[in-house]
Amino acid sequence: MPPLSPLQLEPLLRAWLAEDLGRGDLTAPALAGARGRAHWVARRAGVFSGGALVEPLFRLLDAELQVRLLVGDGERIQADQRLLELEGDAAALVAGERTALNLAMRLSGIATATAELVQQLEGSGVRLADTRKTTPGLRLLEKYAVRCGGGLNHRFGLDDTAMLKENHLAWAGGVVPALLAVRAAAPWPARVIVEAETAAEAEQAIQAGADAVLLDGFSPGALAELVPVLRRLATDLGRAVVLEASGVEPAQLRACAASGVDLISSSAPITRSPWLDISMRFAQQWI
Repeated sequence: MPPLSPLQLEPLLRAWLAEDLGRGDLTAPALAGARGRAHWVARRAGVFSGGALVEPLFRLLDAELQVRLLVGDGERIQADQRLLELEGDAAALVAGERTALNLAMRLSGIATATAELVQQLEGSGVRLADTRKTTPGLRLLEKYAVRCGGGLNHRFGLDDTAMLKENHLAWAGGVVPALLAVRAAAPWPARVIVEAETAAEAEQAIQAGADAVLLDGFSPGALAELVPVLRRLATDLGRAVVLEASGVEPAQLRACAASGVDLISSSAPITRSPWLDISMRFAQQWI
């Protein structure tokens, strides 16, 4: 699993801890500087994600706190399985508990939902990609969770890749003028994707030099008819074009994959997934 960047991660963790702690945990005096042990247990089966956050988060509260991961991010877990163990300042363990668990449960839910969809595509050669439908402030981690579940990350932001959508095409006067304007201004490595809602738009996009065409809202039957036509057009032009299906319901994944597209993008793992329940249990006695 590609590592999360500490430069990006630490400011986020600080902000989330500050949201919960405010001016300080009012229960801390009851712990009187004690040290304690705790561990995490999964309440149901799924795919774990968020372990990479635990140590940097708790170390912001206790620089000497020890974390022992028993399960790696992206691994399948079973109900009642122990996931990790912690030891350190008791006040820090209590103060960081809710933030750490909330993040891990959210991310593990996304990873689990992603893995279920990826399993549907197994053997088809088609990859499942995420979208920009993410929770503000959580995009880095939610997309990390998609990777933990076996999915592929689409663009992280508007500066990654140019995607010309319905409004761009309408306001620019069509596929060709929109694509040419972006090509003229974008850095040379930048790719251009055109979102097509009709077969005509898809063909125009390939003819105008799009790197990829996102076929939005097409039924499996319509995709089965259109994809071979677009492949032949790209071949005749001597170009390789990525074809992506979007707006696909999870129940139609396999049927859409049979059309021969390269990717299917879905917001469902992030927007529809329930949290995976994880609990933190403390040792009965202080160290």
